[in-house]
Amino acid sequence: MHHLAYIALGANLGDRDHYLAFARNALAALSGSRVVAESSVEETPPAGGVPQGAFLNQMIALETELSPHALLAELHRIENEAGRVRTIHWGPRTLDLDIVRYGDDHVDEPDLVIPHPQLANRDWWQRELAELGAKE
Repeated sequence: MHHLAYIALGANLGDRDHYLAFARNALAALSGSRVVAESSVEETPPAGGVPQGAFLNQMIALETELSPHALLAELHRIENEAGRVRTIHWGPRTLDLDIVRYGDDHVDEPDLVIPHPQLANRDWWQRELAELGAKE
């Protein structure tokens, strides 16, 4: 069964364009998945209060057979391949991938919350979802 997941891509270290392209290619290569739409890329200030550079952000609509947890594991693998190091919560990173929505599913577990709990606080995600025609 295919589900439509919306994945947020963000990068604020190194060659930000390269890291977003790397993520798009890695998502397109996931087993049982295909990218069906991409939002525009936009630059945004960092969230979370940690001093750091601006982010490039983009939203991807991904049709996938992966479960939410399997998808999250793949996103973490892709982040690791892009050299992400988790040292400071909400700190600078080469690549950040978040499941913003996963069909109409709701997940509330310690390691995964869907819809993403920061959705209401990130106006760029809302703009990107709207650009992709995501239904509320």
